[in-house]
Amino acid sequence: MNLERIKFYRNRIGYSQNQLGKILGVSKSTLSRWETGEETIPLKHLINFCNYAQINLDYILGLSDKKITIKKKIILDKKSIGQKMILLRKKENLTQNDVAKILNTTQSTISSYENGKTTLLTAFLYDLCVRYKVSADWFCDSNEF
Repeated sequence: MNLERIKFYRNRIGYSQNQLGKILGVSKSTLSRWETGEETIPLKHLINFCNYAQINLDYILGLSDKKITIKKKIILDKKSIGQKMILLRKKENLTQNDVAKILNTTQSTISSYENGKTTLLTAFLYDLCVRYKVSADWFCDSNEF
C-alpha cells in the first residue's frame, strides 16, 4: 500500500502537515509517518482525508489510477463494512478462520469486524481489495449496500 497520494493532495490544496494534521485531529509527526509509509493511516482518518480532499478511496490507496471527485460524504459504518466482509467471504466460500489466516490475524478479530464491533484496519481493507478485486469505495460506502 502506497499512500504518497496523501502528500500529493495535501500539497495540491496548499496545506502544511501541521495544517492538515489539525483538520484530521492528529499531530504533524503522525501525518508525516502516514505520508512516508512508516505507519498505516487508520481507516477513520483515511475516510476523513478523502472527504476533505473530495477524492475516492481507491485512488488514494493506489487501488486505481482513476481519480473520482466524490460529491457525497463517505461515512465510516462498521456494521456495513462487516456485512460486506461477510458477503465477500461467503462469495469466496471462505470461513472466518480462512480469512484470519489470509490476513494473519485471529478468527475472533474477523468476527469482531463482521459484527461491526471493531473498525477494519486499513491494511486489511487494502489486502482484501487487492486479493478479491473489490473496491475500497464499495466496502466503505454504506449507501451502496
